[in-house]
Amino acid sequence: MRPIDHLGELLDFLARRAVPGVEEVTEGVYRRSLADGGVLEIAAGGAVGGDPAAARAVLRLDADPDAVAAALGGDPLLGALVRAAPGRRVPGHPDPAELAVRALLGQQISVAAARTLAGRLVAEHGEPLAEPRGAVTHRFPAPAVLATLDPEALPVPRARGRALVTLAGALAAGEPVDERLPGIGPWTTAYIALRSGDDDAFLPTDLGVRHGLAALGADPRRGAQLAQAWRPYRGFAVAHLWAAASTTPWLGQ
Repeated sequence: MRPIDHLGELLDFLARRAVPGVEEVTEGVYRRSLADGGVLEIAAGGAVGGDPAAARAVLRLDADPDAVAAALGGDPLLGALVRAAPGRRVPGHPDPAELAVRALLGQQISVAAARTLAGRLVAEHGEPLAEPRGAVTHRFPAPAVLATLDPEALPVPRARGRALVTLAGALAAGEPVDERLPGIGPWTTAYIALRSGDDDAFLPTDLGVRHGLAALGADPRRGAQLAQAWRPYRGFAVAHLWAAASTTPWLGQ
């Protein structure tokens, strides 16, 4: 396996979004529970413990940095960023259902607020692990559990509570997550695709993307148009735009 490029940035991204009870980053180790009750550990040095498939998904080990660098390294807007950090990528996620619920929770609020809401769901409805490890004590609530909740009792706006319960029902039934579901719009579907490993997913309305474009001197309103030149690796362009948005990388949701 080739070295994992920019692992520190990747772990920082995960640390900022770590849901209490389900995830933690401590002493250079990212740790999270999995849907099967196991625990995944990824160390800053690249050592992995737990399910190899889950680690592969989180680390996006299927990514081809050489192909991305060849495609984007000469771009007049992104080229310098890509050449400086050719292995940068958006961290993946090992659980599509959890990802979808968290994406819905994270709409139009800060990363910190989304963590807090998800942590409350875990504390109230997550299943305790048989063998907790560190601060990782619970599984994220299963869709079948969330589908039974009273949307009026959830700590979110009423419409979003209804959307969350409807989404959970669709996930429990194995139905696709798309814009036919209430509360699921273009940003949410694109974000889910991006974190699920879609190399070409792009988020033109994402604040981090828009700030990154502005930082590079581009008109944020032209993001979707500019991104056509970055196919089929627009997802990697998102990672570089998030990094360009601030001296602290990974501002995206």
